[in-house]
Amino acid sequence: MLLLDIANGWKTAIMIVAMIAVFYFFLIKPQSDKTKKEAAYRESLKNGDRVMTAGGVHVTFVSADHGMATVEAAPGVRMKVQLATLQPIPERKNG
Repeated sequence: MLLLDIANGWKTAIMIVAMIAVFYFFLIKPQSDKTKKEAAYRESLKNGDRVMTAGGVHVTFVSADHGMATVEAAPGVRMKVQLATLQPIPERKNG
């Protein structure tokens, strides 16, 4: 009943603030947290780690320099890829 007593301008302002809060907590903050988690993962990579490229190729991480990563697809076969495309290999679910 309290909202009925407030002028229409205040109702609109309260709804806009509520919508901004919903967008922040359901869209912006989770995406920001995901980006930070991915950056921390890429910073923690070390020589010999098994990773997957965005194209789905399973490779071994060798080194990183200026946003580029050197990976080894097979013994003696090295490639340079964007560091941002590297991600952990998904766990297989038995079932």
